[in-house]
Amino acid sequence: MPAPGPDDADEPLMLAYAAGRAEAFDRLYARHKGPVFRYLVRHCNDARLAEELFQDVWTGVIRGRARYVPTAKFTRWLYTLAHNRLVDHWRARGQLGFVSIDDEGAGDGRDAALALPGARTDEPETRTAAKEVGARIAAALAALPAVQRDAFLLQQEAGMTLAQIAELTGAGEETVKSRLRYATAKLRAALEDLR
Repeated sequence: MPAPGPDDADEPLMLAYAAGRAEAFDRLYARHKGPVFRYLVRHCNDARLAEELFQDVWTGVIRGRARYVPTAKFTRWLYTLAHNRLVDHWRARGQLGFVSIDDEGAGDGRDAALALPGARTDEPETRTAAKEVGARIAAALAALPAVQRDAFLLQQEAGMTLAQIAELTGAGEETVKSRLRYATAKLRAALEDLR
């Protein structure tokens, strides 16, 4: 079996990693570290906690490599690990929902979430404008109910389909569709003046 190339699909890379090719893991990690971290930090509002959960997710990937079977997309499996780790964390703390990223005392989480938008130029005006837009987007995301935010982030960050989100969250496809529709409408309304 030839070594996986940089443009290979995730599933063969994971199988190559399971077969002992560490460079395949490096490619998977490089490809998915940003979106997975953003998914976690936007839910828990604490960069240090998100980093801990992030490490747990990737440890789960490492531990699960021998059992990995590509019955679905790798991203679905990866975000299932991330979602379940978040749920376990909130259950352990006695919290049923996800924490908003604009709660008081956000500290590191808010700063990390606002710093997540794409590359910025070195011009101070551009950085300031980007930070303001990032803050508006973060606030709009935070204002969504947790189930709508989760469905939206799973679709946008993980690229999951309605069926995949429904299976992961245990909600019906029509429920997920409604959550996405409401989330999109609320985000558009909150950010209308940015168009």
